[in-house]
Amino acid sequence: MKFAIQNIFMKNWMQKNKLYLIGALVGAIAGFLYWKYVGCLTGTCAITSNPIRSTIYGAVMGSLVLSIFNKSQKKRVQHD
Repeated sequence: MKFAIQNIFMKNWMQKNKLYLIGALVGAIAGFLYWKYVGCLTGTCAITSNPIRSTIYGAVMGSLVLSIFNKSQKKRVQHD
């Protein structure tokens, strides 16, 4: 019973946050590929010198970019 409730909750949560998750996945892949092919050879770059930081940064940026298209967060104000 408890597992079924958790499964339903997880499905609902994933449906609501689908764009964030897709953006995070695409951004993480892009961040890793940026580190691999462009990167920073000297190690002085704060984000691109480390593959983990570059991947996390890409995931956050991807999630933020796709959050622009999330219609459920937009509230319309009606004026009389």
